[in-house]
Amino acid sequence: MTIFNLGSINADIVYRLPHLPGPGETLAATELTRGLGGKGANMSVAAARAAARVAHIGAVGEDGRWAVQRLTEYGVDTRHITAVGDATGHAIIAVDDAGENSIILYPGANHAISEAAVCLALAEAAPGDTLVLQNETNLQGFTARTAREQGLRVAYAAAPFDADAVMAVLPFLDFLILNAVEARQLQEATGKSPNALGVANVVITLGAQGCRWLAAGADPVEIPALPVEVVDSTGAGDTFTGYTLAALDRGMPMEQALRLATKAAAIMVTRLGTADVIPDLKEVQSAEI
Repeated sequence: MTIFNLGSINADIVYRLPHLPGPGETLAATELTRGLGGKGANMSVAAARAAARVAHIGAVGEDGRWAVQRLTEYGVDTRHITAVGDATGHAIIAVDDAGENSIILYPGANHAISEAAVCLALAEAAPGDTLVLQNETNLQGFTARTAREQGLRVAYAAAPFDADAVMAVLPFLDFLILNAVEARQLQEATGKSPNALGVANVVITLGAQGCRWLAAGADPVEIPALPVEVVDSTGAGDTFTGYTLAALDRGMPMEQALRLATKAAAIMVTRLGTADVIPDLKEVQSAEI
C-alpha cells in the first residue's frame, strides 16, 4: 500500500541558543545549521524510514530542487512535487539548551499546490491507501474529500493549529492526531470532546507523558513516553505521525503502532535537526530505551 502526503517542504534554518529570546531581547546563537524540514517533508521521511511506500504531493520554488533531491535520497516518491514561481517555504527555528523551540514559518510554495497536481497524484491511489495532511499547505479540504471518495484512509495532523482548518477536513477523517493544547482549542471551537468528534481514532500527544489513544466506543489507552535526555524536540511529533501511519499501513495494530512511534520520537528528541536525522526502522527496533 502507499501513503500519499499532501505536505509542506521547507528549508529549516536552525539557531542554537542558551534560551529562547524574550520580547526585545537579542541573543547570540552558538550554532547554525540548515536542513530539510517542514511538517510534511518530515512525515514523508519518517514514514519512508519506517519502511512504508510514500508519495509526496507538494511544491517548491526554483531554489528548492535540493530539497526534492534530498527527499528522493530518503526513499520518498517525489514525482508529484512541482516547481512553482514562489520561493520554497522555510522555517527559522530557535532551539534552547533544554530542547524547547520557537519557530517562524514562511509558507511560500507550500501554498501554491494546484488541484491538478493533487488529482494527478491521487489517480494512482487505490482503496486502502492512506492520505495524510497537515496545516502547512493549501487544498487540504479538497484533497481530503477527494481521497475519501476514492476509499483512502484519511489522517490529519492538526498543526500548526487552526480550528477552521481542522473543521474543514473533520468530516473526511479516519484518524486525527493533535497535542493536548490543540485538543483543548478544538474542544473550545466545536463544543465537543475529542472522542465525540465522529473520528474513528484520535491520538492526543502529551509530550513527556506519552500519548492517549481514543477509539470510538472504547476506553482511552495511555501510551507512556520513554525516558531520554532531550536535545531538540523539533520534528518529534512529525516522526511520531510518520511512524504510526507506516506501521498501520503494514497492518500493525494501533496500540503496537503507537508504541513503535513513541520509541522513534524518543530517539528523535536526542538529536539536533529535523528530517535529516529521523531514525530508520532498524535503529528504532534495535534501540534499548
